[in-house]
Amino acid sequence: MASTGKRNGRRAGKERVAGPSCPTRIDPLAALRGPDDPAWDVYLTGTVFLDIVFTGLDSAPVRGTESWARGMGSSPGGVANMATALARLGLRTSLAAAFGDDHYGEYCWDALEQGEGIDLSPSRTIPGWHSPVTVSMAYEGERTMVSHGHEPPPEEQPGHPSPATALKQRPPGADLPPCPPPARAAVASLTPGRSAPWIARAAREGTRIFGDVGWDDTGAWDLAGLHDLRHCEAFLPNAAEAMRYTGTDTPRAAAHALAEHVPVVVVTLGAEGAYAVDRRTGETASVPAIEVEALDPTGAGDVFVAGFVTGSLAGWPLADRLAFAGLTAALSVQEFGGSLSAPGWAEIAAWWRRVQSVDSQNPSALTRHAFLTDLVPKDAARPWPLRRAVPTIGFGGTA
Repeated sequence: MASTGKRNGRRAGKERVAGPSCPTRIDPLAALRGPDDPAWDVYLTGTVFLDIVFTGLDSAPVRGTESWARGMGSSPGGVANMATALARLGLRTSLAAAFGDDHYGEYCWDALEQGEGIDLSPSRTIPGWHSPVTVSMAYEGERTMVSHGHEPPPEEQPGHPSPATALKQRPPGADLPPCPPPARAAVASLTPGRSAPWIARAAREGTRIFGDVGWDDTGAWDLAGLHDLRHCEAFLPNAAEAMRYTGTDTPRAAAHALAEHVPVVVVTLGAEGAYAVDRRTGETASVPAIEVEALDPTGAGDVFVAGFVTGSLAGWPLADRLAFAGLTAALSVQEFGGSLSAPGWAEIAAWWRRVQSVDSQNPSALTRHAFLTDLVPKDAARPWPLRRAVPTIGFGGTA
């Protein structure tokens, strides 16, 4: 997805900004960086939504009635969830996405570029195209979502069909960027029955591909239909997806079956944590979930993936990567909004200090997260909460 080069008079992809959400900046890859490294640690592409999240509902809305929520938050959503989580963990993140030229698109662009320091040079603004929107209702520890949006038109080029004609003629995946920027890693959403050419190109260039997948609406659950799985270093489905794709009865059996197709498999187990297999080293790891009071689970899976990618690029042991991913996801569900609920290092440090200060703390919990001791800042500038979702956009010139 090529860039327009500008967003409302401002250059896209300008110098990274340590926004107000990142008072304590830690580079988890500092010891590994060299002069010949790619400019970006992680590349992503996908759809950015404007998320409107309602929380504090006692039950699901009932047909024909009006329900009042005790809380509400608005924030960038969709692929912005993972991009923000990666950036807040200190990874240099580049995102290719389409943005509408409406107020929602303006808000999302500024929140990601100015607020989070995410590179948007591969992204573009589309005149007359409205931003996709998701309304999420969180209750009983889960959420229900309603979304609306349209496929972005391809960029118009001389001698090519009009956008309307090109959109009808476009093959699957044609709206994706033809050549992603060099990056250490990329996170790819695998689509049953389709290939995204950029994934193979990135893998050939040495980019490490981390794949996730959504629910197969076709009901086929054919692993052979995930054509780009062969390019992935790691695959991170949830338990239901993993068991359906492998025809197994338990998440662990599913993880080992999937490890025959991809080197690293992580199966998320919801409230029970996660289980991982590394076929290359023979390692396995199982980490229980951290018990927290969940306010809004929107985007928690994306934050989990971001935590695992961070640990993988930093070269941590499998168990530490899994524990860190689970921790970041647990911290995220305690705040409004998928993207702006993602924790930064100041919040991780505050959690670690608080856990260590509890006299009756389970020793196994301290041991499981002992790797944080040498990672977190000793004097974080400020504890959580940091920059979060607001009920509506436009306060203080934010849109």
